[in-house]
Amino acid sequence: MAAPTAPQVIERHDGPVTYLHTDPDLPPVAVIDRSPITVRHKLVFAALAVVGALAWALIAFTREEPVNAVWFVVAAGCTYVLGFRFYARLIERKIVRPRDECATPAEIFEDGTDYLPTDRRVLFGHHFAAIAGAGPLVGPVLATQMGYLPGAIWIVLGAVLAGGVQDYLVLWCSTRRRGRSLGRMAHEELGRVGGAAATLGVLVIMVILIAVLALIVVRALAVSPWGLFAITMTIPIALFMGVYLRFLRPGRVSEVSLVGIVLLLAAVVSGRWVAETPWGAAWFTLSPVALSWCVIGYGFAASVLPVWLLLAPRDYLSTFMKVGTIALLALGILIARPVLAAPAVSEFARSGQGPVFAGSLFPFLFITIACGALSGFHSLIASGTTPKLLEKERQMRLIGYGGMLTESFVAVMALITAAILDQHLYFALNAPIAQTGGAAATAAEYVNGLGLGGAPVTGEQIQAAADAVGESSIVSRTGGAPTLAVGMADVLERAFGGAGLKAFWYHFAIMFEALFILTTVDAGTRVARFMLSDALGGLGGSGRRVGVWLCSLAVVTGWGSILLMGVTDPLGGINTLYPLFGIANQLLAAIALTVVTVVVVKRRGFAWALVPGIPLLADLTVTMTASWQKIFSGDPRVGYWTQHFAYRAAERAGATSFGSAGDPAALHAVVRNTFVQGTLSIVFAALVAVVFIAGVVQAVRGRARPGSDDPPPVPSKRFAPAGLIPTAAERKVQDQWAALPG
Repeated sequence: MAAPTAPQVIERHDGPVTYLHTDPDLPPVAVIDRSPITVRHKLVFAALAVVGALAWALIAFTREEPVNAVWFVVAAGCTYVLGFRFYARLIERKIVRPRDECATPAEIFEDGTDYLPTDRRVLFGHHFAAIAGAGPLVGPVLATQMGYLPGAIWIVLGAVLAGGVQDYLVLWCSTRRRGRSLGRMAHEELGRVGGAAATLGVLVIMVILIAVLALIVVRALAVSPWGLFAITMTIPIALFMGVYLRFLRPGRVSEVSLVGIVLLLAAVVSGRWVAETPWGAAWFTLSPVALSWCVIGYGFAASVLPVWLLLAPRDYLSTFMKVGTIALLALGILIARPVLAAPAVSEFARSGQGPVFAGSLFPFLFITIACGALSGFHSLIASGTTPKLLEKERQMRLIGYGGMLTESFVAVMALITAAILDQHLYFALNAPIAQTGGAAATAAEYVNGLGLGGAPVTGEQIQAAADAVGESSIVSRTGGAPTLAVGMADVLERAFGGAGLKAFWYHFAIMFEALFILTTVDAGTRVARFMLSDALGGLGGSGRRVGVWLCSLAVVTGWGSILLMGVTDPLGGINTLYPLFGIANQLLAAIALTVVTVVVVKRRGFAWALVPGIPLLADLTVTMTASWQKIFSGDPRVGYWTQHFAYRAAERAGATSFGSAGDPAALHAVVRNTFVQGTLSIVFAALVAVVFIAGVVQAVRGRARPGSDDPPPVPSKRFAPAGLIPTAAERKVQDQWAALPG
């Protein structure tokens, strides 16, 4: 079949700017600006390159004195700007080749529910809110065990060279295919066997990922009325914003944004007062099981309601808090200028025997950081809700690549907050309770025996740190979130408030983290519904409301069951699910990169396929090595099956406790959990191997026998700027469209 041709376009030139019309009676639908880069811009970018290189040199080579955290902000910021301006622009010109004269899926299938052309600012907020879950917050905190340098390098360079590439190209592929899901595209590009393996792998991994994210939210908000009230209030605020933009003041994004921000801040501030009232404490203090059912109900509702009513405005609202808080933290770092207490590379990176997680720097640093540099989950959003809301193809660079860089910056902030903490306090927070004993005095004795640098810590000092943030104890608050909150509270207290505000900043950070993650759960549920619908031949497609409800119910039942299993687990659930999160997420990235690499081979040739191909090979090397060690390692701290057989032998011998299991119920839970972990690790690795082999076969055949062609393009009848800030030419076209009658 011949490749689709572009619609009939009328071009009008004004110097380096070209205006494209698809209807002579309408203003332009696209603006192409080929203005060369100015000397001033060249000097600015050169200065950024020099400053960024200097910052990286100070971070990497300074050893005699502590490194100031400000250099991390500078190094990351300069790298992101240069990567977005030059590398992402190269990908746009050579691979993506956007066509704003063609309608996007949102314009073609607009139905007000799933397909809706959405303002780029709102869509950037939705996309960022959907992709930015637990990974960029928790992963870098845990990875600080190995020192700050390896994590910082991977977070920043991994996002520029791998994570942003994946997100951008998956969004491109899905948009050109009418918003099809990753599983559907895999079936089209990889053949029957590879497509089936990819679809099954994506669905299973997706359920695991959503369950883990929901579990982290439940653990953060259970018995926390302040945080629960503030997050609950974001729902009616989002509903108001949706109705406001849809019916009351259409197009008034800045206006409704201001209203939403004021209401959100009011909810956050009043949350403390509500939590201290008898009725507030009674209504918003929920057990983990009760809160789990609420999260399950919310996930179902968010996946079936029209996207303009709840999902898009709530995620847009959440983005204000996410970006605002991270910007506040970055400003606090610039003001307070804290120095890093963590070493550049720790002894645990060499030995692989760290108390936070076991395993050597390669491959487990990359698995632990996960979403901060490369995230397979992003590919599901980029082939799920986002292409169904995209106004114009030229916005894909901002939303896909730019969204990943924004999340990477979040990960850098998380790394800094963990690295500035006294290392004894860091390990007291993150070491398992079986090692710390759960008390301040025993935790101090344990961490003082780890051979850390600096003065030893006392039990009184650890308890004083807990009292300062309004907690009875911070010992063995594993999972990363409490450590991030302690670090954020320390920075913000030094920069903006006295000691009396430290408890406020700590609880604000806990609530911020929960909101950060929950927005990924609602978007993830909708995306999983899209994938299940595609796998079932469009059962839950747009316009089929019964199918929509059935597919959503099936997805929610899947991750909700795992969530309930996790919250009722005697060991807390995280032990079962979180170790799978990193590996599953990176294996999902391998599936996504395989699909886009095959697409690029077929459409742009082998040379440009190196852009996604090199990250694919690197990701496969890391994840397959980690999977191999988790399956076959003889070290019980690393290998799932070695640990499983050891605990099973103890259980069969009638032991009432063994290792970290203090009673028979916990012992049985470890046996069950390690069996689940080991089995799923085998399944995930096998499916990804099948997908990769199918991708290699299709890529080799691709140049002689192209795969499925893009659907025929449809002429666009609307205009929207490409970036957050319109250019002069774009503003001129906007004015022309605004002047049209009606």
